[in-house]
Amino acid sequence: MKPIITITSDFGYKDPYLAAVKGVLYSELTEPILVDISHNIAPFDIAQAAYIIHNSYQHYPENSIHLICIDTEIRPDNPPLIVRMNNHFFVCPDNGVLSLVSPHVKADQITQIDHQTLGNNSFSSLTVFARAAAHLARGGAPNVIGKNKETIKKLSPFTPTISADKRVIQGKVIYVDNYENVITNIPKKLFDEIGQERPYEVEARSNRFTKILDSYGKIIRHDIDKKHRSEDGKPLALFNAAGLLELAIYRSNPLVTGGASSLFGLGYLDVVTIRFE
Repeated sequence: MKPIITITSDFGYKDPYLAAVKGVLYSELTEPILVDISHNIAPFDIAQAAYIIHNSYQHYPENSIHLICIDTEIRPDNPPLIVRMNNHFFVCPDNGVLSLVSPHVKADQITQIDHQTLGNNSFSSLTVFARAAAHLARGGAPNVIGKNKETIKKLSPFTPTISADKRVIQGKVIYVDNYENVITNIPKKLFDEIGQERPYEVEARSNRFTKILDSYGKIIRHDIDKKHRSEDGKPLALFNAAGLLELAIYRSNPLVTGGASSLFGLGYLDVVTIRFE
């Protein structure tokens, strides 16, 4: 099976950048398998890209190639890399994004790409990163186009704080999705460890939740006849598929009625607190 090449970028769809990168891959490879993860990353937002990649790349076959085009300007402090990690290849700048993608996974191999051999210009995503991904897809070894590197740049992920008496977990919003669901950095594992099944309250600005669900549908009272119950528009807290605390409004259309982010007044890095009795 041909290796899959995924592409994540902050290019958007208005400009020619994404089409140009794909053009290089189609020119260098015969019928490549290209998958768009997201191109709506906020410009230069490494943390947002890391969240999306972390929650998507592991679902692809081993030896997939993940092309990350965020902050790709090649500088002495931001060289282009090929990193083999968790049986996947990542082609990305050394800007710390991979340290946020998998903070607890050690890289098996790090190669700094010799960008001069691949042709460097102001659009390095095209001339260096795409061609490096094509090289890997042809079965080429990373060290053919670069040299070994010992470490990658590390950024500290946002982690929740815990009060000394273990009665309070304070987290932050780390992502707002297309439905305006608000995702925090509070994992269920930490909630269970600190909470010990005590009663609790989730606080997010003026919003309060006393129950955290394990699915969106659990907000519905299925013991009540459907014609007598209200389903859409209910606020809820749940642990999502990534195991993180999420605040949402059930089946709300953000373009019509607004979602949790706008209606709760919550955005990136805003505080969400859990208080235990």
